Amino acid sequence: MIPTIGLEVHVQLNSKTKIFCGCQVKFGAAPNAQVCPVCLGLPGVLPVLNREVFRLGLRAVLALGGKPSELIKFDRKNYYYPDLPKGYQISQYDQPLGRGGEVEIELEGRAKKVRLNRLHLEEDAGKLIHDQSPDSSLVDLNRAGTPLAEIVSEPDLDSSEEVHAYLTALKSILRSIGVSDCDMEKGQLRCDANVSVRRTSSDPLGKRVEIKNLNSFRSVKVAVEHEIERQTTAVEKGESIRQETRLWDDTKQRTVAMRSKEEAHDYRYFPEPDLVPFRVTADEIDRERAALPELPKAAKERFIRDHGLTPYDAGQLTQDRSISLFFEATNQILQNPKVTANWITGPVFAYLGANNLSIEETRLTPLLLAGTAGLVQQGVVSLQVAKEKIFPEVAEKGRDPIEVLKEKGLEQVSDESALDVWIAEVIRSNEKVVADFKSGKETAAMFLVGQVMKKSAGKANPGKVQERMRKRLAELP
Repeated sequence: MIPTIGLEVHVQLNSKTKIFCGCQVKFGAAPNAQVCPVCLGLPGVLPVLNREVFRLGLRAVLALGGKPSELIKFDRKNYYYPDLPKGYQISQYDQPLGRGGEVEIELEGRAKKVRLNRLHLEEDAGKLIHDQSPDSSLVDLNRAGTPLAEIVSEPDLDSSEEVHAYLTALKSILRSIGVSDCDMEKGQLRCDANVSVRRTSSDPLGKRVEIKNLNSFRSVKVAVEHEIERQTTAVEKGESIRQETRLWDDTKQRTVAMRSKEEAHDYRYFPEPDLVPFRVTADEIDRERAALPELPKAAKERFIRDHGLTPYDAGQLTQDRSISLFFEATNQILQNPKVTANWITGPVFAYLGANNLSIEETRLTPLLLAGTAGLVQQGVVSLQVAKEKIFPEVAEKGRDPIEVLKEKGLEQVSDESALDVWIAEVIRSNEKVVADFKSGKETAAMFLVGQVMKKSAGKANPGKVQERMRKRLAELP
């Protein structure tokens, strides 16, 4: 079976206020605290388009290689749901903000361009809460009116791995241009997947099933895999696939039927009478295009070319613009791209991941990281000590690495007499390993070096230890 997958990605735009009113957009506020007559849909109120939302959306269209529409029009998408206070959603139908564009993905060394169908602006709905009352659902309308850009891909993806690569690349582009933080935990990036299967590439596309409730990159990947398997099994049994919307049940790790799939006519779209259509000027487009920063793909190519980094390291460092800038600022001090890259993709990424932080949320600066790495380059401390004993203090508290070094007495020991004491103790307590070395097992020497490093709590100079250890082993009868 050949899977065919298209994605609809909803991205919250980085505006301080909502799309059609002045209510603040802020995660974690008390329920229904960030609402007004406009986003509540009370009679007699009029929406006004947020200029910043329009600008951010236009920037996204250009960064993704799309073509802005000459005429911008909003429409009413009519459906009833308890978290939609007006009974309709202000969206865009036949005149989206932009059409076309593409996202290039790379998988196992193979590049592929995923075409985009459109990008349009719309308002978010509110949120239903089902777990706070045993006999009723509650409604929080803080999110109602939150500005969204919906990015619709063509059905160019054919595996869950490509889906993951596409979402990663799209998120990287949007974050790099400052359009959205794309934090899925805060609902800033949500994704619906349209999945179908067919027996051969010459067959017409199968019935499309839309999967909702995908709240992480992992759940998107696993849900797509499950749905491909479910449809494949059904087709092989001779069963027909219904065109429908299904929900992903993360607890049971399966999709469940929700409702039959709606078509555009089901929503009875018609032009929003309270928002006048308007035209985008060439000057506005040129201004936003000129303001675009370096995109991740171009940055990756430059890091490989100018800094001599591997494609993998360059890719890791350019997925997030803040990381790219941090790398370049640190490398200006260290003047060693590979060492800088190793520190950022190693200890820095590990620290950010463990604490669920962005680089901006730490007290780490390029100067502090360069100072920590410099202690290793100068032979003052071993890499192990710098990573395990000094870096955590620097990253968490913003402390000077030299200050941490002195306070903890972590200076690297290079004195030969001190090293020889540790070496002698390790040789005495590891007679079998010494015998293995004598019989030609070279790796035994490195084990003994490791034991010296352990005995010295990482303070011994590893290069000196290796040199002195081999010398001492050669002298043994």
